[in-house]
Amino acid sequence: MMGRNYFHLHLVSDSTGETLMTVARAAAALYTSISPIEHVFPLVRNQRQLDRVVSEIETEPGIVLYTMVDPGLSAALKTACEHLGCPALSVLEPVHNLFQSYLGVVTTPKIGAQHTLNADYFRRIDALNYTMLHDDGQLTEDLEDADVVLVGISRTSKTPTSIYLANRGIKTANVPLVPGVPLPANLGMLKKPLVVGLIATTERIVQIRQNRLLALNAEGKDANYADRETVTDEILTARRVYDRHEWPVIDVTRRSIEETAAAVLDLYRQHRAERDAL
Repeated sequence: MMGRNYFHLHLVSDSTGETLMTVARAAAALYTSISPIEHVFPLVRNQRQLDRVVSEIETEPGIVLYTMVDPGLSAALKTACEHLGCPALSVLEPVHNLFQSYLGVVTTPKIGAQHTLNADYFRRIDALNYTMLHDDGQLTEDLEDADVVLVGISRTSKTPTSIYLANRGIKTANVPLVPGVPLPANLGMLKKPLVVGLIATTERIVQIRQNRLLALNAEGKDANYADRETVTDEILTARRVYDRHEWPVIDVTRRSIEETAAAVLDLYRQHRAERDAL
C-alpha cells in the first residue's frame, strides 16, 4: 500500500449489497488521502457465483467485506481470502452475535430479510408515489396529506431531499419560492404536515446555479438567475416568509442530502410528539 492513493474494496452480498456499501463508505470516508475502488458483487447465492467473485478478488487483491446468510458460502469465502492473503470481515456477524447474546434467541437466517414486502415496504412506496406527484409545487391542493412540506428558493436541494425522505417512508411535498409568484394559499394553514424552510448562503446558491446554467448550455439566457444581488434578495425574502409563518429553518449550505434529511426527520419527530400531545 505504500505510495498508493487507492485500494481495492470488494463487497460481497447474497442480497442487494446496500448494507455493505453504506458501512464501507462510512469507513472509507475517514481516510481522505486514499480512495477505494469498489467492486460490488450482489446476489451471490451459489458456489459458481462465489468462484467468479474469488477470481476477481485474486486479480485485484484488497479488503473484502461480506454479508452472507449461507454458512457454507461464508466459510468458503473466508477460506479463499485467507489463502489469497486478503483481509475479510463478515460485517453483520459481530452485530448478530451481540443481539444473540443479549436476546438469548437463535436467529432465523433469511436472505434480504430487511427487504421483505411488508407494511413498511408499501408505506415507503406510497410515500415515494406521493412525493413524485407533489414535486416542485405540483398538486398543492392536497398538501394536508403530506407528512412534510419543504419550502425554498431554487437550488436548495428540495427535490433530492424529498425523495430521500420518501425512501424513509415520509410523504414529502416541496414548494418553490419563485420571485413574483405567490405561495399556495393553503400552505400557511396546514395542520398535519411539518413545513420546513430550506436556506443557503448567497455564495452557495450562486455557485450551484452557475453550474446548472453551464450544464444546460444556458449561460447568458437568464442573467438574473445566478446574479448575486438577485439571489441575496431571494434569500432575504425567503427568511421573511419563514419568520412570518414561524416555520423551522434548515441551512443546507454545508449539509449533504442525508444530513439535511436527518435534520428534517428530527424536527418531524418533535412535530408529531407535539401534535399527538394536543
